[in-house]
Formats: sequence, structure tokens, C-alpha cells
Amino acid sequence: MSTLAIILIATAAGSLLSLLLAAVLALSARPSWVPVLVSYAIGALLGASLLEVLPEAVAMKNGDIETVAKALLGGILLFFFLEKLVLWRHCHDEVCEAHGSHDHGHDHGRSGLMITVGDTFHNFVDGIIIAGAFLVDFRLGVVTSLAIISHEIPQEIGDFLILLHSGYSRMQALLLNLLTGVATLVGAVLGYFALSMLEGWTPALLGLAAASMLYVALSDLIPGLHKRAEIRSTLQQLVLIGMGIGSVALVGTLIDH
Repeated sequence: MSTLAIILIATAAGSLLSLLLAAVLALSARPSWVPVLVSYAIGALLGASLLEVLPEAVAMKNGDIETVAKALLGGILLFFFLEKLVLWRHCHDEVCEAHGSHDHGHDHGRSGLMITVGDTFHNFVDGIIIAGAFLVDFRLGVVTSLAIISHEIPQEIGDFLILLHSGYSRMQALLLNLLTGVATLVGAVLGYFALSMLEGWTPALLGLAAASMLYVALSDLIPGLHKRAEIRSTLQQLVLIGMGIGSVALVGTLIDH
């Protein structure tokens, strides 16, 4: 079997496995749980971006702090602009906050759009990383694929919850996450044929992925938690955020050992 075929099989299997495991956990949640579980999603996003994605970007061959920081800053501005485009579209239809909408059940897809774009970047980079690992050594490729699957599960759970919070149906959330998984295959194929050319872009792409996670968590999701300011709710939110961060950290620790 050719190296490319092995890369494609590992990439497709990894994407489907992480997506299915996350879907089983996320889609079993009742709709009334979503506002509460968003706190967990915030923690998973913060943990993935600050504990995994950014350190990985800086540690790469071309991943100096200045390059990654510029990509992070540019990504935040990019997602701010994309969010404005979504708001302008809804304002044109007179269904937005600026026109006094009282629909507080979801955010008209804003955070869902941000996380979908960011997840596409992230999955694309995952594909490049998997291809690069297999090109170096088969065992390294297998270990890297397993590591990416493990890291993806808590992130995919968070993505599902964010899409549900944004007003998407469960089937729509599943299809969107499935489509973003295609980016992993694209990254793997491009990584196989042009890894030397794309290697220099990988830290910047990781910076953009981290920017999407941070922007969604800090701009779109955390402000919603302040609507419940009572002590019990605040403690519950802190615990769930901590669980989200802890799940990412735990997976990273297990993989390292």
C-alpha cells in the first residue's frame, strides 16, 4: 500500500472517529442543557487554543512567536469582520440586535460561523501534520494520528454545543462538522505533494485556528454567561469551564506519556 493511501486512510478514519464520538456525547444532550454546557465549550476552546494550538505553532520549525502573534492578531480582526458581515445580513433583514430583536434563544449563527471557519483551518493543518509524520516514519504517523484524534474529541464536543447554541439543528451541526472534516483530507493531500512549500505556512494557519477559538469563547460565548450572575450559576459556570480546560489538558498529558 502506498504512503499516500495510508495517509488518506488514517486521516479519514481519524476524522470520522473523533466526529462520531463527539456527536454521540454532544447530541445526547437535551436542548435545555445547551446553555449550561456552553460553559464547558468555552473551557474546551480556551484549553485547546492556549494549551495546545498556540504552543504547537510556536514550537514548529518556522513558528517563531512574532509570526504566530501576527497570525493571531490578524485572525481576531478577520473573525471580527466576518461576524460583522453576518450582522449586516441580519440587519438588512431587520432581524438583529440593532433592530431590537428579542430572540435570545440563539445568536443567529454568528459564533457557529466563526467556529466552522476556524475548525476548517485547524483540520487543514491537522491533515498537513499527519502527512508530514507519515512521510518521516510510519510509526510516527500512527502515533500522530492517534494524538490528533484524542485532541479533536473535546474540541468537537465544544463545536457541536456552539453550533446548537447558535441556533443550528442537530443534523445541521453534524453535517457542518462533517464538511469541516473534509479539510483534513485536503490538508493531507496537499501536505503529501507539497509539504516543503506548505510547511512555512503551518504556524500561521495554527495561529488563525487559535484566533477563531479565542474570539468565539471571549467575544460570543462568555458575555452570555453574565446574564446569570447569581453565585450558584457563576460557580457552576466556573466548574464547567474548568472541566473543559481540564479535559484538553488531560488528553495532552495522556498522549505525552
